[in-house]
Amino acid sequence: WRVANVSPRQRAMLECAHKLTVSPAETGDPDRKAVRRAGFSERDIWDIASVTGFFNMTNRLATATDMMPNEEYHALWR
Repeated sequence: WRVANVSPRQRAMLECAHKLTVSPAETGDPDRKAVRRAGFSERDIWDIASVTGFFNMTNRLATATDMMPNEEYHALWR
């Protein structure tokens, strides 16, 4: 995402999601202010955090249990 051709608004969102993933204890007011400056509302911030948290949780559960996608999933060529 750091080298992707994304808008400044998208980059602010991705930077916030990344920081929330790799260093959640260091995420705070400056990060929320950055996404607000990029045009995100309080509801948007909630959504960014919710989606980030959900993906982090499901990935950690899958890793902890050695869960692998089933063959049907792979057959969809995603």
